[in-house]
Amino acid sequence: MRKRLLLALPILAVAGAGIFFTLPSLLDRYMNSVENAAPYSANEQAKALHDTLFIADLHDDALLWERDLLKRYSYGHSDLPRLLDGQVGLQVFSTVTKTPRGLNYERNAADSDNVTLLVMAQRWPKETWDSLLHRALYQADKLHEAAGSDGRLVMIRTRDDLSAFIAAWNKDPQRVAALLATEGLQPLEGKLENVDRLYDAGFRITGLVHFFDNEVGGSAHGLDKGGLTSFGRRVVKRLEDKAMLIDLAHASRPLIDDVLAFASRPVLVSHSGVEGTCPGPRNLSDRHLKAIAATGGVIGIGYWDAAVCATSVEAIVKAIRYTADLVGVEHVALGSDFNGTIHAPFDVTGLALLTEGLLGAGFSQADIAAIMGGNVQRLLLANLPSS
Repeated sequence: MRKRLLLALPILAVAGAGIFFTLPSLLDRYMNSVENAAPYSANEQAKALHDTLFIADLHDDALLWERDLLKRYSYGHSDLPRLLDGQVGLQVFSTVTKTPRGLNYERNAADSDNVTLLVMAQRWPKETWDSLLHRALYQADKLHEAAGSDGRLVMIRTRDDLSAFIAAWNKDPQRVAALLATEGLQPLEGKLENVDRLYDAGFRITGLVHFFDNEVGGSAHGLDKGGLTSFGRRVVKRLEDKAMLIDLAHASRPLIDDVLAFASRPVLVSHSGVEGTCPGPRNLSDRHLKAIAATGGVIGIGYWDAAVCATSVEAIVKAIRYTADLVGVEHVALGSDFNGTIHAPFDVTGLALLTEGLLGAGFSQADIAAIMGGNVQRLLLANLPSS
């Protein structure tokens, strides 16, 4: 019996390792789901308009998952082939580095982490196992590698990069611009000089917090939910000096207030909902919508139920209409949160359904072009680093 047990141990170890290393793919399939599977069918008017649009989305977490961005998948919400099918011209890719165990929208401590096991199971480099900075840098490297091996995915760092991309896109839209963003600034690991490391790695949009309070300030889902810390004020100053756009998604209300009082450049919200159509801990009040718009910023409307209180095109359009009526069409954008463990109405190939919904809600073609990407294009062309 003992001999048989000893012989079985290596087999059990191999089986256990197999389960551990295949679990991320299973989680990816389960947690990045859609209400309705592709293919999607919009009406002829919507399809004709959609095919003329430059679409920009402010938030996609695809870099967290061990998928090849250049390959088409039957699960998850996006990849380069599907972005092209959806008419996306610009995609912001965010880097997730830490999420608390028992993650919820109300109260989360910062003393636990789900991402460590995912990092190990996906066989990321060892330095990413215990460093949030290296997790962000590794995901940046993944995006650079994908962009470097395919001329249809183009990294954007400067205004000139984006201007050149748009000129090329207008001649041949079979290409996607890619920008790097952080899902919270915990990768700074409390060191101001790490802002420069993120900048040098290509990050141009910086979320300050995620689902927990960090050294910069309070999260809408944290324990203290405070404002900017003294370190956070130094960080905001450094971000503005380097022309890195500040993202207030997930920020506590005091943190939003402090940043708006302190910042001298436009701020944005990459992915959120609005209290006017869907009350919730992280959804924006009318006061904050007006204040963010007053900076010249944009608000990316999310696609999931906690953002818009339903999993439907109609709910997304309702939030867009409310925001546009309150602060103006020029301040509304898309913030899908694709691949961010959400249940979405569609994957990225279904974006024509959103165009159809906006037409049905009475938006003009010019307004739809602005909402679907023109506003983000304008913001970036005016606020990315000049060189």
